[in-house]
Amino acid sequence: QPGLIMLPGAGAAKEWGWEDVFSAVGHAELSCMSLPTSTGTSNMSFEELLELQSQVGTKTYKQLVAGNSPKKQGSRPPIQNACVADKHRPLEMSAKIRVPFLRQVVPISKKVRKKEFQDQHGQHGETLSLLKLVKKQLKKHRSGEEHEKLQQLLQRMEQQEMAQQERKQQQELHLALKQERRAQAQQGHRPYFLKKSEQRQLALAEKFKELKRSKKLENFLSRKRRRNAGKDRRHLPLSKE
Repeated sequence: QPGLIMLPGAGAAKEWGWEDVFSAVGHAELSCMSLPTSTGTSNMSFEELLELQSQVGTKTYKQLVAGNSPKKQGSRPPIQNACVADKHRPLEMSAKIRVPFLRQVVPISKKVRKKEFQDQHGQHGETLSLLKLVKKQLKKHRSGEEHEKLQQLLQRMEQQEMAQQERKQQQELHLALKQERRAQAQQGHRPYFLKKSEQRQLALAEKFKELKRSKKLENFLSRKRRRNAGKDRRHLPLSKE
């Protein structure tokens, strides 16, 4: 609805229409002028509202009708992150970034213990003492059911001891390969990772060296030959009588 609007620089009041106002001051200055708000447009008819919307544009019309509406009281304030960064927390690596081979790791002081108080040393000593005890009992019982039980127990304990020694050698070999790769990376070379077949060959070579030092290589090879001969014998065709 047209009304009396005082324009800047105008000498006297003049009755202007909304189209004249919009063409005179432009869209940028409408926000600074006293135009009808939601309370003023409530008294206008529907035709006048449509005419006003077509003259000033839909965006400006919505601003005039809405006015400076207060914000909702029920709107919650933005939730702030309650987590406080801790300087002692562990280093977090992004899953999208490849972790370098030589990364800085916080050094951990190694706990030093006496050899006799270490768990591995105690278990190994107990195993050796049990082996000696079983061998003494086996010498006392030369035959009978007790002899067979002791023989089976001794064989099982010896196999466990050999498996433990083999695991220890594999761990030492794995540690040596890891140290070698780290040294290559520090020199600027690309680290080479062995295949599982190559690792088995190295472990077998170390086992042969250990057997040769302990003078048990011949016994090991003879048992290996007998085992292979038994496997070959199973695959041979049965002889016809």
